[in-house]
Amino acid sequence: MTARLRAVPAARLHLFLMLVLTFTTGINDAVGYLGLDKVFTGNMTGNVVVLGMALVGGTGLPTLGPALALVGFMAGAAVGGRALKRVTGAWSRGVTVLLACVAILMLVLAAVLFAVGDDPAHGLVVSVTTGAAVAMGLQAATARHVAVQDVTTVVVTSTITGLAADSILGGGSSVRSARRFLAVALILLGAAVGALLLKVHLGAGLLLAGVVIAVVTVVGALHPGETEETAA
Repeated sequence: MTARLRAVPAARLHLFLMLVLTFTTGINDAVGYLGLDKVFTGNMTGNVVVLGMALVGGTGLPTLGPALALVGFMAGAAVGGRALKRVTGAWSRGVTVLLACVAILMLVLAAVLFAVGDDPAHGLVVSVTTGAAVAMGLQAATARHVAVQDVTTVVVTSTITGLAADSILGGGSSVRSARRFLAVALILLGAAVGALLLKVHLGAGLLLAGVVIAVVTVVGALHPGETEETAA
């Protein structure tokens, strides 16, 4: 199995792994919005919109959760960006370590939710969504370093724009349409899976996301394309 993995071109493998991470973002956002106080943990555009509407008042929408999620996401992205700033190569040991941290954080948050049950206190809910947003920010910065075109793992608005603009209807015929479509489809599928898992337990979606991210981390680390070079 390892020999077969090593035979896969690095670019193709990285595309596949980033698409899988996009699936986990859909799970996280579904759990955060439907199960944890209407907070997106990966889609910061959604949080900005929710926060803007909530500030008007009388909407029943939260302000603290989305605000802290924004801060947490930015903090995670900043840590990831700094950690990989002087590292070259698409998939380095640094990428492996950062994604491992994302997986561990997701599994810890899932364990917390399983421990407290399906009706956690509001303070704990906000803490979980903030922690998940930190994880997604870290993942987004790591994916940015891996740099698979059209697959950021956390947002698909630009992907949808490219898919439509470069389609036949938009006057083009992009060769990247397949990956763009898959990115949109996988975040949609992830959201559906996350919503379904809420019927099992509040922590089930985060548990699945953590396990999938862990598998992505291991697969990426085992590929011979993994390198770590520090820029001078």
